[in-house]
Amino acid sequence: MTPYPFLFGPASRQIFGLFHAAEEAVPGNTAVLICPPFGQEGMRTHRFFKVLAERLARAGIATLRFDFYGTGDSPGDEDDGELDGWRRDLCSAHEELRRRAPGSRIVWVGARLGATLAVLAARNGRCDPARLVLWEPVIDGRRYARLLREEHVAALDTTFCIPDLAWRRDLSRQPGAMPDEALGTSLSATLRTQLATLTPESLPLTALHDTLVLTGPDDEHTAQWAAEQQSRYMPVRLAYFQHRLDWTSDPYPNSAMVPADALNRLQGALHE
Repeated sequence: MTPYPFLFGPASRQIFGLFHAAEEAVPGNTAVLICPPFGQEGMRTHRFFKVLAERLARAGIATLRFDFYGTGDSPGDEDDGELDGWRRDLCSAHEELRRRAPGSRIVWVGARLGATLAVLAARNGRCDPARLVLWEPVIDGRRYARLLREEHVAALDTTFCIPDLAWRRDLSRQPGAMPDEALGTSLSATLRTQLATLTPESLPLTALHDTLVLTGPDDEHTAQWAAEQQSRYMPVRLAYFQHRLDWTSDPYPNSAMVPADALNRLQGALHE
């Protein structure tokens, strides 16, 4: 069944969505809300989540994809982007999916900053997901911004015949500075401030839903964060997962546009 595009949410803050209706849906089935990454990571995984949503729909799982306000095909400007507004967008998307798939058990599948926003939205009590699947969530805003800035400078070095060395000199002088642009996407002043205060301690999970965290075997920071949540007796499980997808770049020989192992892992996570 072909998904159809539409706008939803408050009149003052409409956002773009694509609903993949479940084939042979059964009342009480699972429905999935996909919380996409930010910026280049979102563009890089756009096709991946499209294929995932199609696979889920064929398996009888209704799925809603959407773009946060000021991103993708949603109205608004990049300078409007900030975590509090995006958190409200996620709750609007949850309500829209509940309206289109009534009676379903709603699972949020978030990647990178989308996974972080899922944590922020789920803990405020306004939305009630049955489960969170967090794929390499961003838990340290400064570390994340530094990664984006480094990738931005590396992309400039390889894109132009004569690299602009001023970018690299500035990176060397101020490695921890918050970027106002990263890989073609602007970071608003508000978003930069919010990322600067985003820490593992600011992302406590709640016992209102169970959580599965998927990350690479070398990601000690996320593993420690998950362990701290477990020490608080939160229903969270950590699973290590290696995949062939480069979040911030076009496919290289060691990368893949839609890695089958990642599709299978995320689809399987809904049944664990």
